[in-house]
Amino acid sequence: MSLRTILIRNLFRQKKVFHLTPCIIQSQKQYEDRYSNRSWKNENISVGLLASLILGTQLTENNDNENKQNESEPHQQAGAKRPDLPTYRAEEVSQHNNERSFWVTYKQGVYDVTSFLPSHPGGEQIYNAAGLSVEPFWNVYGMHKTKEIYELLESYRIGNLHEDDLVDHSDDEMWAKEPFRDKRLCVKTARPFNAETPPAEQVRHFDTPAELFYVRQHMPVPDLDGSCHRLTVLVEGEGERRLQLSVDELNRFKRQEVRAALMCAGNRRSEMNLVKPVKGLSWRTGAIGNAVWGGVLLRDVLLAAGVSDKDTEGKHVTLMGADMDATGTYFSTSIPLSHALDERARVLLATSMNGAPLTKDHGHPLRVVVPGAPAVRSVKWLQCIKVSSEESPSHWHQRDYRSFGPSVSWETADFPSAPPVYSLPVTSAVCSPEDGDTVRPRRGALHVQGYAYSGGGAKIIRVEVSTDRGATWREARLRSDSAPPREHYSWTLWDVDLPAAGPQMEIWVKATDSNFNAQPENFRDIWNIRGIISNAYHKIKVNVEQ
Repeated sequence: MSLRTILIRNLFRQKKVFHLTPCIIQSQKQYEDRYSNRSWKNENISVGLLASLILGTQLTENNDNENKQNESEPHQQAGAKRPDLPTYRAEEVSQHNNERSFWVTYKQGVYDVTSFLPSHPGGEQIYNAAGLSVEPFWNVYGMHKTKEIYELLESYRIGNLHEDDLVDHSDDEMWAKEPFRDKRLCVKTARPFNAETPPAEQVRHFDTPAELFYVRQHMPVPDLDGSCHRLTVLVEGEGERRLQLSVDELNRFKRQEVRAALMCAGNRRSEMNLVKPVKGLSWRTGAIGNAVWGGVLLRDVLLAAGVSDKDTEGKHVTLMGADMDATGTYFSTSIPLSHALDERARVLLATSMNGAPLTKDHGHPLRVVVPGAPAVRSVKWLQCIKVSSEESPSHWHQRDYRSFGPSVSWETADFPSAPPVYSLPVTSAVCSPEDGDTVRPRRGALHVQGYAYSGGGAKIIRVEVSTDRGATWREARLRSDSAPPREHYSWTLWDVDLPAAGPQMEIWVKATDSNFNAQPENFRDIWNIRGIISNAYHKIKVNVEQ
């Protein structure tokens, strides 16, 4: 059964096709007016707009609280029929579609989530679910399927959906062409696929193999043909300019290679979550990888498109991928034009990874690599670049990956005024042994290995390890790329031999970069609602064989 069939059938069964048709037409017209260039549209946009009416809330990454629960397994009680509650028809549910009375359905459950609207981390995207089922959207974004989210949903339960109005939302078509993944990856969510590199594999390879490089997806992976893929560059302003290039035509620019680590801004979020719950995937230490990226400089392409490197004030470069969410919106974010044109920044339009063509999970056939920035800026499956005075309007840029202090809550967060995160602070982690391991000393010592990294081109100059809770420190041996500070985008691997002491040892690690920035000791002072930039000392405990 196709996605199109499911969407249309759902609307017909809920008797909403005819009175929503004007909204569909109007929404499509507004979309086309906004992005008048054809490259910003998709031939299936009408399906996406239909989806926007029924597929539910915008993706929010939900914390798994490190309970090792399989997030893709549904909770058996969510949406089950409850004899103690009244029954509603879909038509009645559909009438509760505004801020004063906002109902949704999930399986056979009916929920009044009106009071939840201001707290929804996905922002206004939740309004797409007004009076409709959230189940199709949750089938796409499996991160909703956790015990905590189901329990939260059930707390808003008011009734049951009539059996005649139940719709099968189990279609898997959107995921049929997902790539094969290495079984060694530590899976966080299955749909969309998000997985960490195993810690032992991180320190086994200076350049992380593609099959072991962590995977961060927001939506299904698009199936693109590199031989016909086109990149459109739009330059707004007086006399709009446009440049369109095939992947092969990019070869007319000088080929470049950049060794750079890409790290999710939420790496090590699980540790910050121990201070106070945060919203987001509960990454441990594996949401970072290092690779040699090959391609051409974004700077060269922008200059060829007529962009002036003398006129960058207040201008931005919006980067749009081919991955599309349930509302028909392509993933996009942006970076300042001054950064895109900075020769030292080495922003790359990449077609290869470690000497081989990009894999599907890592952006085939074309992606951006923004060294030193959160990996969200390194947009995969790149299809359009737009230079203008506006930042990306997308949810991921406007309502996510922004910096907040510990005193800000979801209720008080002012996303428009919060600065976007364009760089990353210094961090480090112990990868071997792992927390809780039992270790046998060799010649009276434990061999400890890990990584360290700093964003913005800074180089790691020192990694220190303590076994007495910071009273004394021992410097580790470093293995790093030869690039100088301000142009150093790779991670640094480190190792140290620690004298075995007692049946249990607590190991702390901290790093210092070439700007002499060092990690903070605790997460309390840097806590934030999204759990990003989680870079306090990494601390583990191991058992020592006697």
